[in-house]
Amino acid sequence: MKKAKRLFERLVSFCWRFFASPEKYARKLGVKIGDYCFVSTRKWPSEPYLITVGNHVQITRDVSIFTHGGGNAIRKEHPNFDAFGKVVIEDWAYIGACSIIMPGVTIGEGALVAAGSVVTKSVPPHTVVGGNPARVLCTTKEYYQKNARYDVRTKQLSKAEKKRILLSLPEEKFISK
Repeated sequence: MKKAKRLFERLVSFCWRFFASPEKYARKLGVKIGDYCFVSTRKWPSEPYLITVGNHVQITRDVSIFTHGGGNAIRKEHPNFDAFGKVVIEDWAYIGACSIIMPGVTIGEGALVAAGSVVTKSVPPHTVVGGNPARVLCTTKEYYQKNARYDVRTKQLSKAEKKRILLSLPEEKFISK
């Protein structure tokens, strides 16, 4: 009977992981998530209850957040060693795809973490960081000033209307590197 119960629990856990929305799955694991968030990742640590996400936050695909690590390397000498750090992502923050957030980090209000970044230190509010390890690139105000010319104001439009507008724009309205 115990084996059947464990098998059933594993099946339910599997279903939650792959059939619930990423946000519902995170909440089920114990991640504290505020209102009006967009969560696309399904990568959570073994201590998801140490993660707090504010309101209006976007955590995009394949973001990994860690609350512990490295303990096994010293457990031969210190068998019970375990160290943890809470992770806080404040209101209006944006975490780009494939970024890694390390234990003990706070992502400040309105901060932007560029895709693929490895965040090893807390990020001040309204700051853009990127790289490995992530470093300050500019403020969000400077980011907007640099990119305002590309703003096409399609955020609230339907997919069809957005497509129509994007396909009709001149080349200079697109980011080019």
